[in-house]
Amino acid sequence: MEKYRIFVVEDDEVIAAQIKSYLEKWGYEVSCARDLQNVLQEFTAAEPHIVLLDIGLPFYNGYYWCGQIRQVSQVPIIFVSSAGDNMNIVMAVNMGGDDFVAKPFEPEVLGAKVQALLRRTYAFRGQTNVMEYRGILLDLSGMALVADSERLELTRNEVRILQLLFENPGRTVSREAIMKRLWDNDCFVDDNTLTVNMTRLRKKLEAVQKNELIHTRRGLGYCLGEAGTGDSV
Repeated sequence: MEKYRIFVVEDDEVIAAQIKSYLEKWGYEVSCARDLQNVLQEFTAAEPHIVLLDIGLPFYNGYYWCGQIRQVSQVPIIFVSSAGDNMNIVMAVNMGGDDFVAKPFEPEVLGAKVQALLRRTYAFRGQTNVMEYRGILLDLSGMALVADSERLELTRNEVRILQLLFENPGRTVSREAIMKRLWDNDCFVDDNTLTVNMTRLRKKLEAVQKNELIHTRRGLGYCLGEAGTGDSV
């Protein structure tokens, strides 16, 4: 299936590289503008599904390039700039921008905004299938967990376990419910097999300092985040 293409227009090479590296871990295809005097030409060649556009650029600013892009395309545009005052935000929207992220920013915030805008714009394609909990992303189609810029590859069972937990944040999910989810997906899992899967998953989370993501409620099951006090599943 075709990947979403993201076009980054940023004159700070370090920031551009950081954005590119982070978004590629989400499975996006990311390209950065090289010639800031010919952004429109590079935009046309890239054929992106979304544009991340700085305001303070050499030669011509981001507002100019937004106007140029809007003459030929309605592709979603997110302004990413340190000029995050109300006047610039209003101007960015009036020029045709769809969202605004102020620098400095957390990569997870930018990633979540990109994901949300792609989902709203291209929902009919059904390509993006990501769940989120406190900045931690579960990529169902890519079978991976993205946490603090780290991408963890997951097995099919691990994805199904996490999906059920992400569907019920703050609630205790019983071992029986997890085994039923796995059983319903044509994969026989008994109590011992589930224990092995959970142990392996916890080791992966511990490797990226996210071992607190899943809490055990002894005799009851598991929950996402802090020990759940809500209804059990």
